[in-house]
Amino acid sequence: MPRDAFDYIVIGAGSAGCLLANRLSKDPSCRVLLIEAGKRDNYPWIHIPVGYLYCIGNPRTDWLYQTEPDAGLNGRSLRYPRGKTLGGCSSINGMIYMRGQARDYNNWARLTGDDAWSWESCLRDFKAHEDHHSLDDGADPQTGANSRLSDIHGHGGEWRVEKQRLHWDVLEEFATAMTEAGFERSADFNTGDNSGVGYFEVNQRSGWRWNTAKAFLRPAKTRRNLTVWTEAQVDRLLIDTQADGRQRCTGVIVRRGPDATPVRASREVILSAGAINSPKILQLSGIGPAELLRRHGIDVLTDLPGVGANLQDHLQIRTIYKVTGAKTLNSLANSLFGKGMIGLKYLLTRSGPMSMAPSQLGAFTRSDQGQPHANLQYHVQPLSLDAFGEGLHRFPAITASVCNLNPTSRGTVRIRSNTALDAPIIAPNYLSTDEDRRIAAQSLRQVRRIVSQPAFAKYKPEEWKPGPQFQTDEELTRLAGDIATTIFHPVGTARMGQNGDPQAVVDNRLRVRGVSGLRVVDASVMPTITSGNTNSPTLMIAEKAARFILASS
Repeated sequence: MPRDAFDYIVIGAGSAGCLLANRLSKDPSCRVLLIEAGKRDNYPWIHIPVGYLYCIGNPRTDWLYQTEPDAGLNGRSLRYPRGKTLGGCSSINGMIYMRGQARDYNNWARLTGDDAWSWESCLRDFKAHEDHHSLDDGADPQTGANSRLSDIHGHGGEWRVEKQRLHWDVLEEFATAMTEAGFERSADFNTGDNSGVGYFEVNQRSGWRWNTAKAFLRPAKTRRNLTVWTEAQVDRLLIDTQADGRQRCTGVIVRRGPDATPVRASREVILSAGAINSPKILQLSGIGPAELLRRHGIDVLTDLPGVGANLQDHLQIRTIYKVTGAKTLNSLANSLFGKGMIGLKYLLTRSGPMSMAPSQLGAFTRSDQGQPHANLQYHVQPLSLDAFGEGLHRFPAITASVCNLNPTSRGTVRIRSNTALDAPIIAPNYLSTDEDRRIAAQSLRQVRRIVSQPAFAKYKPEEWKPGPQFQTDEELTRLAGDIATTIFHPVGTARMGQNGDPQAVVDNRLRVRGVSGLRVVDASVMPTITSGNTNSPTLMIAEKAARFILASS
């Protein structure tokens, strides 16, 4: 296939890009090129669920980004993992299947003026690619069994959702303590209201990670009209000025090894490089805040101040409690015998700790009774460590991480230079508002209330981080800045909005304002962050975008 013989070019073979490549190439007359900067997903640790510990911070699978020192984190800089391989972040993330809350999408519909982004409409797109375990036996038309589930979940799609394959008594007791503290039980976090405590469902198949490369690229690999380039980094977009003075994106400059090559698209270029790399590529191409572009010697083709603005992320406050008499991963994995038994169990049954997502038990609740909806999310883990990628502590412990689902702090992503190989400047500005700092202090107090319930007393919990000596709101807010870290959910840096919104980068069909032939389809288009993990909402966006694109071709 000639290098310029493509109808569509998709930049980034992550969660959105893999789905788009599948959907667009279903039409054999559409010639599709999918470009990925990373390597193939043939690294073994990608596919073993616990392998995220070896993929994050690994140049084989991670862009190795760092944030700027952050005042809200008391001057700390954080590791900022982003997937760099086929499957993108779905190859290194926590595998949690989470849609968020119905109100998230109804708010998007309000902000864009388009009911296509409402919960009712988005639910159809979630179901379109879902393969949910609860419907494996089908729905019984006589009894109506599973009929309600089929209203909420899909079956037979590419994106597999299963229950986790292990159990921890200490987590079950923590869940009971949560109910004693006033939480309700939840059997399904994905109905549109995720309030309650329960166990996360995961994107796995029979104990293996199910990434988007397996789900969407593998079925399409024999299509002659789909070309996938790996180890190919996009330097910039090709923007032509048409006779009427309007800008049109006609292709990309791709670097494969030492050579940079132009590649053309006759219909559209679709930017799916994620909330960090999509704004970076736009800015390098002359689309973004004019002052920033001029500072780096880049010609301003389209002045869009919202490119790289509106960065939102979930900041998790990781509290750690030492426990007595409980089996935790710390005690199992800190001996050669324990590691051997863990490995043997996975080898024989594809279960046990090697099959586990980073978090098993979850909960959604309010930080205070004045909140109109659940605004906190818990990730509870039968382990403790200083940071992912580092060793487990030598003492038995659990981690109860809690994050503000709807932060009001906003950050930025800005190019560092006019060179594509330079990492961007990532400044999340965590805890930069009074509301976010207040909720952080409330979160720490709420964790203490849960741990003090009778159900958990038998483990004699001892607060190790942040420490019981810290009691005032001022102390707790400062300590939150010391122990909090990203939960890897950056969104919003090329957000969608209505015409006339000066900060909107794309319209309600994800077309870049002022440049035809160019869309952004990834988490960067979210105007506000979803109330939960962001990978599956990104797939929903790509599903909807594929329909938009094909309808306009």
